[in-house]
Amino acid sequence: MRFVWAVAAFVLAALMIGAGIAQRTIFEGPKTESQAIEVAGDAPYVLIDGSVLTSHDGSQNLRVQEDGTIFAAYGRTADIKAWLARADYTEIGFDAGEITSASVAASEPAAAGTAALTPAGSDLWLDEFEQKDVLITPLQLPADMSLLVATDGTQPAPHSLTVTWPVRSSTPWAGPLIVGGSILLVVGLVLYVLGVRHARRSRGPRRKGVPLPVTEPIDLAVEGADKGVIAATPSRRRLTRGTQAFAALPLLAVSAVLVTGCTADAWPQPAASPTPSSSQSVVVPDDQGSPVVTQAQAERIVDRISKTVATADEARDAFAAATRLGGTALAVRETNYTLRGAIPTQTALAPIPDGSLQVILPEANDEWPRTFFAVAPGGEGADESDLILSVSQQDPWAPYKLTSIATLTSDTKLNLAPAYVGAIPIPADSPFLAIAPDDLAAAYADVLTKGTGSAYAASFDVADDAFQKQLDANRTQRLNDFNQTGAQTGSLTFSASAGTQPPVALATLDSGAIVAVTVDDLDTVVPTNADAVIKVDNNPIVQTLAGVAQSSTGFTTTYANQLFFFVPSQSSKERISLLGYSSNVLQSKVVG
Repeated sequence: MRFVWAVAAFVLAALMIGAGIAQRTIFEGPKTESQAIEVAGDAPYVLIDGSVLTSHDGSQNLRVQEDGTIFAAYGRTADIKAWLARADYTEIGFDAGEITSASVAASEPAAAGTAALTPAGSDLWLDEFEQKDVLITPLQLPADMSLLVATDGTQPAPHSLTVTWPVRSSTPWAGPLIVGGSILLVVGLVLYVLGVRHARRSRGPRRKGVPLPVTEPIDLAVEGADKGVIAATPSRRRLTRGTQAFAALPLLAVSAVLVTGCTADAWPQPAASPTPSSSQSVVVPDDQGSPVVTQAQAERIVDRISKTVATADEARDAFAAATRLGGTALAVRETNYTLRGAIPTQTALAPIPDGSLQVILPEANDEWPRTFFAVAPGGEGADESDLILSVSQQDPWAPYKLTSIATLTSDTKLNLAPAYVGAIPIPADSPFLAIAPDDLAAAYADVLTKGTGSAYAASFDVADDAFQKQLDANRTQRLNDFNQTGAQTGSLTFSASAGTQPPVALATLDSGAIVAVTVDDLDTVVPTNADAVIKVDNNPIVQTLAGVAQSSTGFTTTYANQLFFFVPSQSSKERISLLGYSSNVLQSKVVG
């Protein structure tokens, strides 16, 4: 009977294991689903809308085949469409379960003198790819992002595209069938071994009631080869080997179970119970724009700026620097290039930090111009402080440019919005701050000129103002040096005024703002005697920038100071604090 049950267990185990393995192999179905996209027309760009990419669950895999170079990039749909306003393109969408295709004509003519539109290297893309003949790239994009596909931006875009999604095949009974069959297989083996053991015992001699035959006594004197050994039981070595062989079979079966059936989708999944989600610490208004850059995007932009400016610095190429610098940051570098070309001992300005950013504060804005602030680590030295940068983009086709850079000198703790939320831009004439951004540079310049006599002196935190302390010490030193030789024939005076660069202000979460401004510090030396002249033979910087070695009217030298402030709200009792500064000579000219 044991053999019958063993055979039944073997048969049932084979059926269960076979059925489980079949669910994971021949009955599993396709693992991917593909959508071929045929593009008609000769437009140079193809926009694959996010609705197409998210029409199936899971990540996406893009495959494009075309002779020559193939370009693809992804970004926010609104950004890509804004960039495509100067080009014809084909828009691929998804509506009512069907792929749609529409030709879109350029809606905005290119400005006169601008370069031809090319997709490679735009700062709007979150990432871009370029391959020859065949481009294959995995993606995982949400519905508000889209794909841009092209060749070189002038030739027709690729016509054959395929998007593939993974198909999740759930076989919830494969695991239980394989494991259950393996258990039955072990049970059958046990029954089989017990049956063999029982059969061997039942075949033994039945000696009960049977007289034993008369035996002769054993001659114990037999020697040598004739002497034998009588074994009471037969050898079991064959049985032992057989048991080991059968024991190995369930082990192999269990191994097959581990390899074949033990994945999450091979088991029944309990219904997921709803779990409460944590509430957001930052409430984003419905009408607030999206952050203009991501962390990775900002780091790539700053790295591009760093490399371009490093090359321009080495060649003293102001035109190349202007492709990635703007405003005061560009102006002081152009001055430095002029001085380095004329003065062998003149040093270059500090390099722009690479893309390793500690903090970014992107503007929440769907329009242009756009700005983000970033904090980059300083150098390796003990005295190297972190740097704060202001980077702006004027329109969808322009690269981001560094407009202000300063060394952080304050430990002020700021309540900043997360990078994925972005900061609200503050209007230049905002009445909700302690001082409107438009008036901040002039107010601070008044403090630098009049000191405690300024009407704005009480609005600024002088105790934590490293720039004002450094400026006062520098002015005192220069005045003392001038008076040693020129006090009888001339005078040196100091003043400050608001720079020409417009302010940039981004809100903090406590209703304050970080504001970047430029303040010019001016040194003016004029003769006090009608017969005297001011000579600058010993000042090669002034001589180089002014173009003359002496003047009967004097010289004015301007230093551009790039400043970042924290400005509290109008209702706050806090004072305006300086976050960081940088100071560089900007120009020198004859007093006219």
